[in-house]
Amino acid sequence: MTDTALESLYAYPPDRTWVTANFVSSVDGAVSVEGRSAGLGSPADKQIYLLGRELSDVVLVGAGTVLIEGYRGARRAKPLPIAVVTARGTLTADLPLFTDTSVPPIVITCASAQLPPLPADVIIAGDTEVDLKVAVAELAARGLHRINLEGGPRLFGTMVASGLVDALNLTVSPLLAVGDSSRIAHGAVIPPVDLTLASVLRADDVLLLRYQRRNSS
Repeated sequence: MTDTALESLYAYPPDRTWVTANFVSSVDGAVSVEGRSAGLGSPADKQIYLLGRELSDVVLVGAGTVLIEGYRGARRAKPLPIAVVTARGTLTADLPLFTDTSVPPIVITCASAQLPPLPADVIIAGDTEVDLKVAVAELAARGLHRINLEGGPRLFGTMVASGLVDALNLTVSPLLAVGDSSRIAHGAVIPPVDLTLASVLRADDVLLLRYQRRNSS
């Protein structure tokens, strides 16, 4: 497909706040190899990952993923803020996320977290835990309506349980990873969320799937 066709296929709907999650998984459901998602990657997956950033207003990610994956500030012509969720105050100002970026990150936390001073826009959403509905509303209030959720599994699971995920872009890597890796969503047991398959692309042996929550429009 051409770049223009891909952009049209993966575009966010206009005039509303929309959360799209982006994950890669092995055929047997592993979300990482040796602790990192990079072991599951491919050129096609990287293309969709970068496209997700190009089309969004903000990247939403958990602090654990920032630390494990070594997140830096997003680089593109239009500045893209990265919003990091932390309830435990595990972020420090010397992380590349803060020192290597073209736009200050957003830190979403709760009142009980013991955060050090950070060069960031800090959002307090909740008392002892992060209230993700408040977090999404605060992002929307800043004009950040197209939210690109990049992980990790616990944040994704909590977002799903809160009814906040509208769509999922899932790359299926042609690997059997076995091991003890987490699944893409982890958290409390909830009734299954019904999805509709929006599109399927194939790049060699890699499948690129787009799902949408059935009651999202």
